[in-house]
Amino acid sequence: MRFVISRDTILKPLNWVAGVVERRQTLPILANVLLSVENDRLTVTGTDLETELVVAVSLEEPAASPGAVTLPARKLVDICKSLPEGAQIEIAVEEQRATLRSGRSGFTLSTLPVADFPKLEDPDHSLAFELERADLRKLIDRTAFAMAQQDVRYYLNGMLWELGGGRVRAVATDGHRLALCSVELPALADAEVVQVILPRKAVGELSRLLQEEGESVHLAMGSRHFRAETPEFCFTSKLVEGRFPDYERVLPRACNRTILGDRERLRQAFHRVSILAHEKYRGVRIQLDAGQMSIMANNPDQEEAREEVEVQFEGEPLEIGFNVSYLIDVMDVLVGSEARIELSDANSSALIAEHEGAEAMYVVMPMRL
Repeated sequence: MRFVISRDTILKPLNWVAGVVERRQTLPILANVLLSVENDRLTVTGTDLETELVVAVSLEEPAASPGAVTLPARKLVDICKSLPEGAQIEIAVEEQRATLRSGRSGFTLSTLPVADFPKLEDPDHSLAFELERADLRKLIDRTAFAMAQQDVRYYLNGMLWELGGGRVRAVATDGHRLALCSVELPALADAEVVQVILPRKAVGELSRLLQEEGESVHLAMGSRHFRAETPEFCFTSKLVEGRFPDYERVLPRACNRTILGDRERLRQAFHRVSILAHEKYRGVRIQLDAGQMSIMANNPDQEEAREEVEVQFEGEPLEIGFNVSYLIDVMDVLVGSEARIELSDANSSALIAEHEGAEAMYVVMPMRL
């Protein structure tokens, strides 16, 4: 196997694929990436047995000798990063050793058998559809922050995707807050509603892959696997087995107090007050009265912060406590100029959304202070 490729061409797929490869592996082969060359096409593959990413790029000239090899992912990325921009790299494999040459630089890397490199099974394609890249990115960006981290309820350590009825909906919750975002998709108008749970790592990797503009994404859902495919990459992940909580039950229904306020002013006020909030519990008290929201925090050092923000408020005066970090997270992802907060009493959750538009909604549980 022998081919030549520019440093700038190979670095992007290597960076993408290296994100899938775990630093600590139980199997040595999982620390490697698979490079496959045929004619003028290079395919780079990485996996951790739960997720798999395949990225293809074109070579400037056909390979002198096609073939496949597995190389240490981190070392290969570091070598390519260290070379100057525009450098040409020749990669050759002979007798289980790989050599990389670029100008006056030369490296020899160990390889592992290509036959030992694992491959995830293909989804059974029980549901397949196209989704605009911007819509897919929106679903992830506006909900991912609410996913649990290392929760014993393993099904919370991921994101629910609800498909069917003419829409795609993403839902995430850690038991204290909930984020929900929907995108209309007429292609699913006649499809039965199905639910799948994407693991946390798959959500993060997919978000990273979607940062650049590009064509729409072909999505395929099976009973055990999920796949996202574009001309640039093919990403496959196992699904989380389990039943996601009935999120509809936690959406507040009978709110009799409504707050309308400038989203950016509220975000900045929450940020400033959070500086003196309790480092562990992060609690703030919110007092609501006609035309005004007062936000207060204190900590064990007897320090206090107070902010007053002009808002439109309808309903009886109210005092309620929240984890200020949860409120900041919501204000960070809302995109409208105004935020709408709906409440019923001091012991009930708040429903937060944009003033106009029902694409995304957020539920935050109150705190006792």
